[in-house]
Amino acid sequence: MFAIDVSFLSDSLLIFVLAFLIDLVFGEIPDRIHPTLWMGKITDYIKPKLTNENPRVEKINGVLLCLLLITLFAVPAYFVLFWVREFLGWLPYILASAIALKTSFAIKCMKHYTLPVADAVEKGDYDRAKRLLPFIVRRSPKELTKRHIISAAVETIAEGTTDGITSPFFYFALFGVPGAVAFRVVNTLDSMVGYKDRTHINIGWFSAKTDTIANYIPARLTAILMMLAALLLRENWRESRRILQRDRKNMASVNAGWTIAAMAGALNIQLEKPGFYKIGDNIDLSPIHIKKALRIMTLTAILFGVSIILPLLALKTLIIAWILG
Repeated sequence: MFAIDVSFLSDSLLIFVLAFLIDLVFGEIPDRIHPTLWMGKITDYIKPKLTNENPRVEKINGVLLCLLLITLFAVPAYFVLFWVREFLGWLPYILASAIALKTSFAIKCMKHYTLPVADAVEKGDYDRAKRLLPFIVRRSPKELTKRHIISAAVETIAEGTTDGITSPFFYFALFGVPGAVAFRVVNTLDSMVGYKDRTHINIGWFSAKTDTIANYIPARLTAILMMLAALLLRENWRESRRILQRDRKNMASVNAGWTIAAMAGALNIQLEKPGFYKIGDNIDLSPIHIKKALRIMTLTAILFGVSIILPLLALKTLIIAWILG
């Protein structure tokens, strides 16, 4: 029995490490087969059919939308991987699991979208930088200054460290690949329908609340590890701690403020969404801060794997051993 438990731990770690390496080396899989794209397409197809003039009915439909999407993606992920292991063997199972897990998070992709912004600003091509921003942020880039362009990119990296990397890691450790896939469904729905405008306030409320709850613990763990990453990279970890304590509640989001504040302090800069919030003190931003933020993001992801995922998987192994006697 002990050998089985050790096998479970080693398999889980191998899947995690392999998925991490696939991301760093190859980046995203093609859009036409990427699950996140299909989550979006199915949401666009179903959402109009669930709108209703009655707010209560529409809220119930919002619950159904979220549960349906989770069922359509997480449940098949479980059964397909089970089938692969049972009928194709151990190695195909490990490879399939790693690829499936990789689709739930994105590290290299963040660099792909933010480094061109840094390059455009560095060259003084602010029009190009503004054209690139809609790929990573919801805000309108039209009136943004150089400082606000850089801020938007750094904020995206900071917030994306949680919902784009460490949260999927966290739910993989707890519930395996289907857990990471389920989180990606919830986060995708939040980005599509989790708004408070008239169109989405009811249909998207459940997805938004679920996303907030799902990110609650990972966001706080990630912010703490960002401070450690700042220390190891010789950035300003003390300022990171100070700004985190002072400014994390400046945002309406109960989660995003943690990592954005930790990042602002680590880089000794002020991150601002005009008319909404300011986090940090120093308004002297430059493109190098985007590159530094990416380094902090990557190291934070590694630290999260070592200090959070490994212990969680080990604990899960012990619990399985205890349950199985």
